[in-house]
Amino acid sequence: MDRHSNHKDLIAPLRSAMRDFDLAAVRREIDAVFAEDICVHLAHPFGTLDKNTLVETAYAPLADAMPDLERRDWIVMAGRDDHGQDWVGCGGHYIGTFVAPFLDIPPTGHFAHMRFHEFFRFEAGQIVEMQAIWDIPELMMQAGAWPMAPSLGRELFVPGPSSQDGFVSGPKDAARSQASCDLIVDMLAHLVRHPSQGGPEVMEMERFWHPRFNWYGPAGIGTCRGAPGFRNWHQIPFLNAMPDRGAHDKDLTFHFFGDGDYAAVTGWPNMKQTINHDGWLGIAPSGQEITLRSLDFWRLEGGLIRENWVLVDLLDIHNQLGVDVLARMREFNKARNFKPLYNPGDAQ
Repeated sequence: MDRHSNHKDLIAPLRSAMRDFDLAAVRREIDAVFAEDICVHLAHPFGTLDKNTLVETAYAPLADAMPDLERRDWIVMAGRDDHGQDWVGCGGHYIGTFVAPFLDIPPTGHFAHMRFHEFFRFEAGQIVEMQAIWDIPELMMQAGAWPMAPSLGRELFVPGPSSQDGFVSGPKDAARSQASCDLIVDMLAHLVRHPSQGGPEVMEMERFWHPRFNWYGPAGIGTCRGAPGFRNWHQIPFLNAMPDRGAHDKDLTFHFFGDGDYAAVTGWPNMKQTINHDGWLGIAPSGQEITLRSLDFWRLEGGLIRENWVLVDLLDIHNQLGVDVLARMREFNKARNFKPLYNPGDAQ
């Protein structure tokens, strides 16, 4: 078995324990596959955790909020980045019945979903680093508790790959995987040419993107379709606010890897730019340099990008600019019910 297929197998018991979310089993599997000195980078407000605090700080409160919590992966891929590091990337949703507060998000008593992109770096058969974004704003929106500007794109339950092949099977096709990764890196190199080197034409989007591609952005930005949707509902507002996108890449570390027709990138952070002009997502322009954590998956079809899943840690961006989104949410929702509603397993 190739090393990358082995790494997928090593993380499979943890994913299985989270499928029906047995917290004791989750603890056992984390103990089994996580190195003792692992560094866990989780989205704001969790921050940097270790092996011993991950469950109690993040997973246990989520399981308390959704007693029937279930993990549903729709992408599991693996590969080596150009730094010689081995990664497994997982994308999917945590779902369940939202019956008790989570991070003071008021419960709804209804089905709820929170997208995750989770990346795991392996050494010697153990996970030594985790970089993960949970789309917490997605849960806030379902609770009617999002206190910031509305999304320009469409908010929805983001689907997995339309090709239904996101669990990339082995043995690893090294040439095909590298070709997928190379295309993404080339696409991004063209993307950052605009606006510093010319108009939208310098991105040559038709060379890289399928005419019917879907761009699945995080809650707060939303989903867009095709080049017009991507440009109108994400890229144009983004570049108007931060035209120095890509100018500081030398200061950053990127982890790109491919697996078959899939490619992924992670980094903590992997963008750095200055927010100015009219601001972004309702954030006032401050002229302040910020960093962004963007964890992405791409699926290629016929040599073009057909689907792109993007999660950005929006709560961290607000926090860097002095806006505590969770505190604002509490102010707007202090009169709502925060008591547990019921246990889904007790419903008759």
